[in-house]
Amino acid sequence: MSTNKPHPHPVHLFSALAVKKALDDVILTAFTERTGTTVEGVYDPTNVLLRRIEEGARPEVMVGVTGSFPALCEAGVIDEASVRDLARVGVGLAVPPGAEPPAIDTVDALVTALRSARSVAYSRTGASGVHFAGLLERLGIADEVNERATVVEKGFTALAVTDGRADLAVQQMSELMFVPEARVVGPLPDGAQHLTELSVALGTAAVGRAGARALHAFLTGEEAQDAYRNAGLEVPPAG
Repeated sequence: MSTNKPHPHPVHLFSALAVKKALDDVILTAFTERTGTTVEGVYDPTNVLLRRIEEGARPEVMVGVTGSFPALCEAGVIDEASVRDLARVGVGLAVPPGAEPPAIDTVDALVTALRSARSVAYSRTGASGVHFAGLLERLGIADEVNERATVVEKGFTALAVTDGRADLAVQQMSELMFVPEARVVGPLPDGAQHLTELSVALGTAAVGRAGARALHAFLTGEEAQDAYRNAGLEVPPAG
């Protein structure tokens, strides 16, 4: 006789790419093992997630750039009382496996590396790509770099240095680390760096759902914080 037990309703998660490595490597497996609840994740840059929401999608739990949440709360999509700081991450640079890493310890050294590159890969829609496009303008090298840049709509830019399309990739550190074959040189220097702060919150329709509330709490717990650190993110100090 079958003794199948009903599975809990899967939790629908929208998440920025910056935390995908931590979620894939540790957090979601641990959450499901603890609770028996699975997670159905949609992973995209926050700007793309916001477009999905504009088109009618309603996540139960959302991880995204902190600055995106006030408007979502005002629109009634996100429960304002549930918004919690999660982590922050800086922008870094990666090269192909085995390549000699360029010096990027100063802004001048970074400019030399970018101008010398055959092609620089960066994202069109991600927070890092938006920052990098503005940085190129500020440094006065936008036309020169973009003339031969590999600009991806979304996804992991380090893939472009592993498949030969580019010899430098710029993206958030945790996203570069998602492609283990790429060699992460390090973060951009002071004067070129940009820290993106990430938060997590419940969708308004999910406030009363046990699975969503459990995932929301798990994402801010100590085990998750360790996973964020190991994936190249910083966990802001308490208080």
